Amino acid sequence: MKIALAQIRPKLSPDNLDKHIEFIEKTNADLVIFPELSMNGYKVKDALLEDAFSEDFFKKLKFDKDVVLGAAIKDSGKIFNSALYLGSVFKRHNKVHLPTYGVFEEGRFFFRGSGFESFDTKFGKTAIFICEDVFSGDAIEFVSKEKPDLIIVISASPAREFKDGKLLIEEQWEAVLKNIAILSGGYVAFCNRVGFEDGLGFWGKSKVINPKGEIEIEAKYFDEDLVECELSHHLTFTQKYFLRKES
Repeated sequence: MKIALAQIRPKLSPDNLDKHIEFIEKTNADLVIFPELSMNGYKVKDALLEDAFSEDFFKKLKFDKDVVLGAAIKDSGKIFNSALYLGSVFKRHNKVHLPTYGVFEEGRFFFRGSGFESFDTKFGKTAIFICEDVFSGDAIEFVSKEKPDLIIVISASPAREFKDGKLLIEEQWEAVLKNIAILSGGYVAFCNRVGFEDGLGFWGKSKVINPKGEIEIEAKYFDEDLVECELSHHLTFTQKYFLRKES
């Protein structure tokens, strides 16, 4: 089974569907993954009241492959920073950990999600996280216990501080992503956006990490990109076997 990471530069607008369709049509992968808030742009702020989508909008979308995308979702008078799995199943994850420090203001505009869950897809047991979610102890505990076969992480991570020719934030992300891959014995697909909004520059470098904690493939810094990766069921099965023996 093949996945594709669509590292796009969304507009700060709810008019990003055509961009998604463009990238979906470029690949024959079984699953295409887009970044956090890919349908709205990140610094939406007060425009959320007008620009948030209903869940029904996405239930009506039909693609010839599975798709994960990010959107602001209005539900019962509340607005969530959500990731939606569309296609063979329909699932929505609302971001649990909303950063409200430094350049981040999510806690002012979004309601937090209630927790994490896994669900069955053609890739096996699957879980979705949004950006800050994976830097939490409860996310680490969740993947250690549930051991998903595929962990999807969508992000809008801005660039900060270069160290020895590499972004410090990328080193931190890699440490976390490799950790959850090893703890789960599954693949981790990380899709981060690019572009600039309101003084923030997003660095991209989306990547797939295999169950052994190794980077299989990664996208460019700062530019739109589409990268594909074939997942090995045998590798996932083997790593989960070793985890069972050690526990």
